Amino acid sequence: MGSPGIDVSDIIERQRINGRQYLIVLLCALLMFLDGFDTQAVSYIVPVLAKSWHLPREILGSIFSAALVGLMVGYLAIAPLSGRFGHKRMMVFSTVFFAIFTLLTVFATNVTELIGLRFLTGIGLGAAAPSAVALTCEFAPKRVRSTFVLLVYCGFSLGFVVAGFMSGVLLPAFGWQSLMLAGAVAPLALAVLLAFMLPESLAFLKKRPHADERIRSLVLKVFPGAQIPPGSHFTLEDEGEARASVAALFRGRTSAGTLLLWGVFFLNLAEFYFLQSWLPTMLTGLNYPVATVVWVTALPTIAGVISAVPLGLAMDRVGPYVTLTVMYAAGCLFMFMVASTFAAPVWLLMIAVFCAGFCISGGQKSVIALAAIYYPSNLRSTGVGWALGIGRLGGIAGPLIVGVMYSAHWTPAEVFRVAALPVLLAGFGVFLMGRLSGPHERVAATRVPG
Repeated sequence: MGSPGIDVSDIIERQRINGRQYLIVLLCALLMFLDGFDTQAVSYIVPVLAKSWHLPREILGSIFSAALVGLMVGYLAIAPLSGRFGHKRMMVFSTVFFAIFTLLTVFATNVTELIGLRFLTGIGLGAAAPSAVALTCEFAPKRVRSTFVLLVYCGFSLGFVVAGFMSGVLLPAFGWQSLMLAGAVAPLALAVLLAFMLPESLAFLKKRPHADERIRSLVLKVFPGAQIPPGSHFTLEDEGEARASVAALFRGRTSAGTLLLWGVFFLNLAEFYFLQSWLPTMLTGLNYPVATVVWVTALPTIAGVISAVPLGLAMDRVGPYVTLTVMYAAGCLFMFMVASTFAAPVWLLMIAVFCAGFCISGGQKSVIALAAIYYPSNLRSTGVGWALGIGRLGGIAGPLIVGVMYSAHWTPAEVFRVAALPVLLAGFGVFLMGRLSGPHERVAATRVPG
């Protein structure tokens, strides 16, 4: 008789969190850092290009949205291929891919080339992120899974912040190409680190020849203290579930929640990219000094970084549905507060933007963590990828809609008052997800092993 199967997730749950797990979180966070840097850098070079290339206002939204369209393609079409090629390979390939097209952007000479290259860059960025989330979850115990995912997405927020400060240093001295060059060299270096230091997905190894030997070797490398006899047979969490197809997201318990999750992603990312794309332009139009524009634009992402630990702990302990519902309701109020502070002292505006960013930038990371714990492991990359992909429709729509409002001479205060309502709607969507989830799933999402 063959030896009974050992559930790898049981091994992970019993082990103390160690340096190898933190290294996985760090490497995935660095990848998300470069994703955020690349995405936000464009918001700072567009005003420069608008002057030097004499671009009309109407084309600016298309430049902002080009990479977001590419991200959507990467999420929907490329990310699900990680089940065939493995999360590690997908992350390495995608990192090299977006580095190359970011480098080519340095040589763009007109708006058509810029939009095309931003679209291709976005495909690489979109293909990498779901695998980073899924791989983090594979090696994270359930008791800290939400926290780990939020920490990974702190990298995204930090990338936004660093892009702002580097733009203040590089753009005046070396031109807009220098910011793109920095965004190309760094991911090439990171790809080398990912290739040599990142473990492969356990689910992918399970499909390879000599799967049990490979998994045992990898588990012992990550958890040297684990007691695993030679010749052990391994099983994985949710191994018997349906294949990781898009249709599987609409089978069984995940069907209604998938639609609600997509709606929340759409609304949250519309708000997030509206803030990051248009806030610099709005503040510049109100004649704020450049230093103030950089700081106020950076505040939502700084708040998003600060939000990661408290929101992650609240999701792991209090529950994801209660945490996100309360957070979005507060976010609606803070957006109204921002609308009332454009004519107030700068410090009041900064407080309001920080609080709104805590809920919206923090919400972006939190809802990704919700998707990661909502789907079983075999559907995680597909579920997170499609949620992000559908959400990117919001990321595309948000800047474009605000662009139409801005061209119609809406004031920033009027725009922010209208933008507060979708935040409240996102909170209602999370509330419905919580009501539709059975008591078992609500308890399982917050279970902390003794």
